[in-house]
Amino acid sequence: MKENKKVRNVLQKYMQWPVVLSALVLCANGAVGLVSGKAGMVMAVFTVLYAFCAGVLFWYGKKRILTGLVGFAADFDQSQKNLMASMELPYGIADEAGRLLWTNRAFSAVIRDEKSARRSLTVLFTEITEEGLEKMDHALEVQCAYGGAIYRASIKRVTIQSDSGLLSAAPGQKTEQQVLAVYLYDETEIHEYMQAITDQKMVAGLIYLDNYDEALESVEEVRRSLLVALIDRKVSKYISGVNGIVKKMEKDKYFFAIEQKYMPSLEAERFSLLEDVKTVNIGNEMAVTLSIGIGINGDTYIRNYEYARTAIDMALGRGGDQAVVKNGEKIQYYGGKSQQLEKTTRVKARVKAHALRELLETKDRLLIMGHKIGDIDSFGSAIGVYRIAAALGKKAHIVINEVTSSVRPMMDRFINNSDYPQDLFLMGDDAAELADPSTALVVVDVNRPSYTEEPRLLNLVKTIVVIDHHRQSSEIISNATLSYVEPYASSACELVAEILQYVTDSIRIKSLEADAMYAGIVIDTNNFTNQAGVRTFEAAAFLRRNGADVTRVRKLFRDKMEDYKARAEAVRQAEVFEGAFAISVCPAENVESPTVVGAQAANELLDIIGIKASVVLTPYNGKIYVSARSIDEINVQVMMEKLGGGGHRTIAGAQLPGATVEEAKEKIKDVILAMKQKGEF
Repeated sequence: MKENKKVRNVLQKYMQWPVVLSALVLCANGAVGLVSGKAGMVMAVFTVLYAFCAGVLFWYGKKRILTGLVGFAADFDQSQKNLMASMELPYGIADEAGRLLWTNRAFSAVIRDEKSARRSLTVLFTEITEEGLEKMDHALEVQCAYGGAIYRASIKRVTIQSDSGLLSAAPGQKTEQQVLAVYLYDETEIHEYMQAITDQKMVAGLIYLDNYDEALESVEEVRRSLLVALIDRKVSKYISGVNGIVKKMEKDKYFFAIEQKYMPSLEAERFSLLEDVKTVNIGNEMAVTLSIGIGINGDTYIRNYEYARTAIDMALGRGGDQAVVKNGEKIQYYGGKSQQLEKTTRVKARVKAHALRELLETKDRLLIMGHKIGDIDSFGSAIGVYRIAAALGKKAHIVINEVTSSVRPMMDRFINNSDYPQDLFLMGDDAAELADPSTALVVVDVNRPSYTEEPRLLNLVKTIVVIDHHRQSSEIISNATLSYVEPYASSACELVAEILQYVTDSIRIKSLEADAMYAGIVIDTNNFTNQAGVRTFEAAAFLRRNGADVTRVRKLFRDKMEDYKARAEAVRQAEVFEGAFAISVCPAENVESPTVVGAQAANELLDIIGIKASVVLTPYNGKIYVSARSIDEINVQVMMEKLGGGGHRTIAGAQLPGATVEEAKEKIKDVILAMKQKGEF
């Protein structure tokens, strides 16, 4: 608008110049007449003639000039429209709702169908949404896929007038409206090149046989070489099938490298080598299982190998028989259906016990903590570590912020007991004040930082020891000086009981301590019916020899009437989903530790015929606590990981903050259906 006014003013002044000059010539004529009358008369003739020509030019030539300008403007406008229409860059105009008002020929060629010319951007390109158009300020860029091509849609908000031909208005009336200018930049070729580069990236991988020695021992000696050869052939054939290379590093370890373009197919089949290697049977009583760790999208080949090392550690820490893919910070798990076999040797327990002793001998104080809303396994294992510290002459404290109903009867036996210091149990704030360079921290029955009783202690203490029996997830205590995580173990108390036997000679355990650790094993194994192996009974026998009393433990953990009723109500209202999953809600009213009761209800639901897994929801303190249990067929740990939790293959849990019970139920059902569809059960 301003530019148009400017042009009109310039033209108008230009047309007025002859008239202005006529006045100047008249003044000159007067000056000449004063000098010479005859000369003034002669010049007057020319002055009149000039004034006449200037008037004719002003009054009649003005219209012709304006007519020519209008014609030129019309031609220019038409040329501009032709240029826009023939522009190779797809360009279009849409209203604020996204409906197309006008498109050039290149844009029409993209959408092909001429009837689509009046369609909406949100219909043509699903990536462009109405919410996005409403929220855009001045410009918006969206990557879209259409007709097998990839476009970068650049959308800009502009103002146009009615005389542009795009808006309808009454004759002589001008209106303004906000419209959207849409540009499509074809980036298909760029993405193809980028995808080609990504496909050619190297993927580093490691394959470890989980039970190599145990499988060989179950085969006749003359056939062992054949078993090894068959396993080697399975691994080599699998990697060669994706044009990769594989190198055997040790008797039970392989390194392989493949191109990244083969990863989607391997993930789609969920790494069939995991199941294929189990079919190797030449008389071996034990099926061979392996773990796979893969690292991708690292900055360098070295970084990919580091990712692979981390991934294989995660796979082994979660029980083996699975593949773990580490893609930068993202970690994905595949497999993990088999129960991890218990190691018959205690060599690892002895090595860890000696390492723990050497570590604690350099410290003056020991802080011990378990997980939030601690159970008896967490408490019992903490008591066991306290006994180790006491045997080494070190001051030790157990960090407990909240005492649950399951722990209170056992904890009351230690409080005000002359055999134990008054400051044996500390709150998290008090423990944080004691943290210094001469302090060590032992974390028991948990390996996730956010689930520990006092997470900030992990940053305050430099020397950290982790003793746990839960499978590791992507969230781990990464700065641990010593880590002893064995998913095959029934409980953390079992691991601590084994360490106790090797940490120092002739260690003496008091009956109260033996009761606490024995109770932890009993509760976590559900009276030795869940994940109880040979070493579990050996640990229990060791504790019995040191004074653990079965009857005393049973009396300590009898239920209150309110707890029993709540558990019975959870069992009564259980819903059977998909014919094999029991889902229920545990009431929290009048129950001191509803999460513990919910876990007990989940255990009881497994006693019903046909139930393969149970899930009990417990609303408590603004969260939904989820307890999941199974016997053998269902890996509830993988199920809970999809909800942000974790645990064991047969015992797992999760926390859902800010969710209602119905929302939590729907989430669990969605996870079950998704896992069933993918064949993860």
